[in-house]
Amino acid sequence: MNQAIKETHFQFPGQIDFYKGKVRDVYIFEKELVVVASDRISAFDVVLPRAIPFKGQVLNQIAAKFLEATSDIVPNWVTATPDPNVTIGKRCEPFKVEMVIRGYMSGHAAREYKAGKRSICGVPMPDGMRENDPFPTPIITPTTKASEGHDEDISREDILAKGIVSEEDYVILEKYTRALYQRGQEMAAEKGLILVDTKYEFGKHDGKIYLIDEIHTPDSSRYFYADGYEENQEKGLPQRQLSKEFVRQWLIENGFQGKDGQQVPEMTDEIVDSISDRYIELFEKITGEKFQKANTSNITKRIENAINNYLKEN
Repeated sequence: MNQAIKETHFQFPGQIDFYKGKVRDVYIFEKELVVVASDRISAFDVVLPRAIPFKGQVLNQIAAKFLEATSDIVPNWVTATPDPNVTIGKRCEPFKVEMVIRGYMSGHAAREYKAGKRSICGVPMPDGMRENDPFPTPIITPTTKASEGHDEDISREDILAKGIVSEEDYVILEKYTRALYQRGQEMAAEKGLILVDTKYEFGKHDGKIYLIDEIHTPDSSRYFYADGYEENQEKGLPQRQLSKEFVRQWLIENGFQGKDGQQVPEMTDEIVDSISDRYIELFEKITGEKFQKANTSNITKRIENAINNYLKEN
């Protein structure tokens, strides 16, 4: 069975701090961040007990591809990807909001709509919409960036009133968000996909705004297959999705939704392999490229060597 990275415990020269996220290990330097995309997987805000081989590589390489493909729209934080699981870039001061943009009535927006609400984050939603219908124009529904617990919806007006982001910066974030989403939709359409909704994070470095974190990955975005979309809408059928929704569905079917007292179902080798295969399928569908499995015989040593070589050269 292929090795997977559950966690890393490196110590690099010049490193001043370390942060362990749900799925990423972040090594902090004075001017740079070294981000290791582990193979941990989370659902319902819970990190599942087993890591998924190649998941980190899949997400890291999809993000690298889309960051490069959008660098003409907005500068991004990345300076190097010295290993399939590693991204190194500028240490930016993040804005404390995530810019969520929705082209379709899906997910959280659809749940709010079904509950009778006709606005989300202060943005009106037209009457008479069905789940997965397109909005007349994409809507931006920001969330707070919570250091603990869940992110929460917030309106543009509240962001400005509370001084979370200045109006001057927020106008730029909205402009970048719309342009990035349009590019993402165009790239998805070329692969027979619909980019339904996604989120972007931004930060500042030396007074300049940069796009940070990952973009257009199946963990941060929802995709539908374009083929059959219209027919499914007409018949009121669910849309075929390309996201990690299949992991959530497996958990729900086995009695787990992250609630108190619930147990994560046993993750057998068969389940782990099937999730790994689905992530590779996601990579190939979203990028149109064949996935090249990195050598996992001594995965932590491979990653550590790649980072050390980068640090020596830079």
